[in-house]
Order: sequence, then C-alpha cells, then structure tokens
Amino acid sequence: MAHPGEPHHDGLAGRLNWLRAGVLGANDGIVSTAGLVVGVAGATTDRTAILAAGVAGLVAGSLSMAGGEYVSVSTQRDTEQAALALERQELREMPVEEEQELAGIYQDKGLSAELAAQVARELTRADPLRAHAEAELGIDPDELTSPWQAAGASLVSFAVGALVPVVAITAPPTSWRVWTCVVAVLVGLVGTGVVSAWVGGGGVRRAVVRNVVVGAVTMVVTYYIGVLFGVTVG
Repeated sequence: MAHPGEPHHDGLAGRLNWLRAGVLGANDGIVSTAGLVVGVAGATTDRTAILAAGVAGLVAGSLSMAGGEYVSVSTQRDTEQAALALERQELREMPVEEEQELAGIYQDKGLSAELAAQVARELTRADPLRAHAEAELGIDPDELTSPWQAAGASLVSFAVGALVPVVAITAPPTSWRVWTCVVAVLVGLVGTGVVSAWVGGGGVRRAVVRNVVVGAVTMVVTYYIGVLFGVTVG
C-alpha cells in the first residue's frame, strides 16, 4: 500500500525530462560561454568586447540549445505516437492475439502460464492500450515526452549557466578577471555535476570530476588561443 509521502511514477517521466534538459543546458551554458569569454579575454582587455562576446554567446547558445532539444524530443515523441497508433490498430484488428502476446510477456518475466493469462486479461479489460504500451513498448500513453517543456528548460538553464562566466569576467578589475571567472565556473560545474549525478543516479565524484576537467581544459585551450591571436594582432 502506498503511503501519502511516497513518490509515485505519475508525472515522474515529465519532471525528469525537463530536469535533464535543464541540467545539460546549464552545464553547456557555463562551459561554452566560459570558453568564449576567456578566449576573448586572452586576446583583449577591452571590457566591452568581452561583454559583447559573452552576451552574444549567451543568446546564440540559448536559442541553439532550445532548438536542438525541441527537434530531438519532437522526433522521440513522433516515434512514440507512431508506435501507439500501430498498437491501437493491432488491438482493434486482432485483440485475441494481442492478449496472448501480453500474457507471453508476463510469462517470460516469471509468472506461470495461468497467472500470466489472468493478468493479461485483467489489464486488457481495464485499459488495453496502456497495458500493451507499457509492457511491449515501455511507453506510458499519458506521459509522452514534451518538446516544448524540454526546449524551455534548455533555453532558460543555458542562459542562467552562461551568466556565471559573463558576470564573473566582466565585473572584477582587469587583473582579476580570468581567475575570478575560472573560480566561478569551476564552482558552477561542481554544482551541475552534483545535480546531474542525482538526476541520473550515478556517482557524484565521477560527475563532478568530469565536469570540472572538461571546463578547465576548455578555458585553458581557449585562453591561449586568445593570447595567440592577441599577440598576432598586436
């Protein structure tokens, strides 16, 4: 019996969908924008140029992430809807065979033939599409992925993540800019690493180290590319 405070599956897929998109968006916003502004800072000390590059990266990256997430999740949703349409047709045209197939699935999971047949019969009687969609396709008809939800989460989270390096590199004096940005970015990546580990159920240390290493390498490479171009231009 479920307890009042116990989490349920209802709505979980949708929440994980936007949460996943949000974490990825924030992480990409921090790393890509940090690489951009640190690279520009390596080439010039002009605060306006650095800020302009950061804001342009923030806007372009947010729209790109949102668009990419929308296209990706829309494709997934179309695939799910096509599979559900085919399942509806099969349930209309050959209901007996479909019930036998469902019973076979539960029998393969370890139920006896008699119990599997009874379970399939009861579930089909209650809601045939849901019963077959969940068992055969792993799809909940009422919890299809939402492309708009994922796109919105990606857009907002990328922008929020990108603000970290933009503010950190333009607010302090010139001599402190790069180091302030590096520290702020690494702290932000630790945060996204912890959240991503929580969402995915993986190890926190591995997620944090992965994020920090990628961010640090990105900033080092882009900074020295900026220095190279700055020296060349000068």
